[in-house]
Amino acid sequence: MIEVGRLVALRAVATWGTVTAAAGVLHCTPSAVSQHLAKLERETGTTLVEKDGRRLRLTAAGRILAEHADRVLAAVEEAEAALAAHHETVSGRLTIASFPTGCRGLLPPALGRLAIDHPQLELAVIESDRDPSIDRLQRGTADIALIDEWPEMRLAFPPGISFTELGHDVADLLVPADHPLASSGGPVRLADAADERWIAALPGTVCYEWLLRILPGLRPSVLVAEFETQLTFVAAGLGIAFLPRLARSTLPQGVVVRPIVPVTARRVLVAWRSAAAVRPAIGATVAALRSSWELYDM
Repeated sequence: MIEVGRLVALRAVATWGTVTAAAGVLHCTPSAVSQHLAKLERETGTTLVEKDGRRLRLTAAGRILAEHADRVLAAVEEAEAALAAHHETVSGRLTIASFPTGCRGLLPPALGRLAIDHPQLELAVIESDRDPSIDRLQRGTADIALIDEWPEMRLAFPPGISFTELGHDVADLLVPADHPLASSGGPVRLADAADERWIAALPGTVCYEWLLRILPGLRPSVLVAEFETQLTFVAAGLGIAFLPRLARSTLPQGVVVRPIVPVTARRVLVAWRSAAAVRPAIGATVAALRSSWELYDM
């Protein structure tokens, strides 16, 4: 009978392409991964991987076994979750992948609550944008994903992923205090500010791609990763920025918030693998994030 650990090694190599990378994800040595693969090939009587330059690729037989491995490992995870639910124990290791402002605004109170209520639960956090977070869920390197979704960039969740909505995070225009838009009456239309000097997130992030979709042809003058850094540029009079409210805790002096019309907001969602849904740690973490959102909700 094929051991589950060897299927885990095969899937990791199929996903990451090298023994070293697979070992890093599985928190073991490359030698251990190589031994799992060698034993799996002996047990199945077939070659499962072959060299492709510096990487490994699956043979046709390897791909067949890897497809079955996905289903087998999902069933194992489902069985483990059911057993944990039977014991009603919130324990074990749980990794949360979260978009940056979710990390700063929602995770600290949620993780603090979990540490008090469930000291047997070992928590880890990875800051990650939306699409990589979903990928981490599928690969099994994260158990919970806290993600954002703009209305013009709806998500199509892959099979086997469940989710729930925490709420909507409204966004505003941030302008220098001496900017003409700072004193104009009424809300501002983003299109009316398209010719301004813009400060934006880095290309490839959800917020950057959404902004360029709303304002085609926009070429931001300043690109920075941190929203707090964007605010410092706005305060210095170097441009305007578009920020969700979760992205700012306090405003620096010299920055004025202008509401946008029509109101623009992103959905904040929590996702997990459906096979692990009954695991008490999943339910406890989702509940803690929901409580954290209720504290934040603006």
